[in-house]
Amino acid sequence: MADRRGGRGIMGPLLAVNFVIYLIILGLAGWSLDKYVNGEQHHHLLGGNGATSHMLVYALICGVTGACSVLIGAMHFRAWHGDSLASAAASAIISWAVTALAFGLVCKQIILAGQRGKRLRTLEAIIIIATVSQSLYVSLLHGGIYNSKLGPGYRGHDPDTGLPQSHEAQKPTSPPAI
Repeated sequence: MADRRGGRGIMGPLLAVNFVIYLIILGLAGWSLDKYVNGEQHHHLLGGNGATSHMLVYALICGVTGACSVLIGAMHFRAWHGDSLASAAASAIISWAVTALAFGLVCKQIILAGQRGKRLRTLEAIIIIATVSQSLYVSLLHGGIYNSKLGPGYRGHDPDTGLPQSHEAQKPTSPPAI
């Protein structure tokens, strides 16, 4: 049974995990940015260095785009057509790019070191996990383009009939009326 489901069997749990990860990123980044803006950089759970403010802003953007990508992916998971694959793949790539930018700032934050609190280190770790998880999600979506076992592909089903589309040219059934 798992062989017939292909990528769809993996996508459901991966979407749930990604959604939880991005909600945690939103919560931690929002709390940390609030403390940072209020001038509480020396809060025992925050700390930070020169890259902290930039990392927090990109973490918030990463969380928002990631959560939106998961919602679009859930709609694709439900429909499972080539039409919904295009929007899910596009939003997943955009989300992955922003997550990769946040990951780069996390790396810079770790390299600069300094006193970082528990919540900031937790946020860094979760952004690293989100980067790997989103990469897996993008790979899974694009695997469906190239292999019909992994997903519907862009030529999945005819929206009118629900039948698989053929790759052959269609022959006209009757000559056009003049």
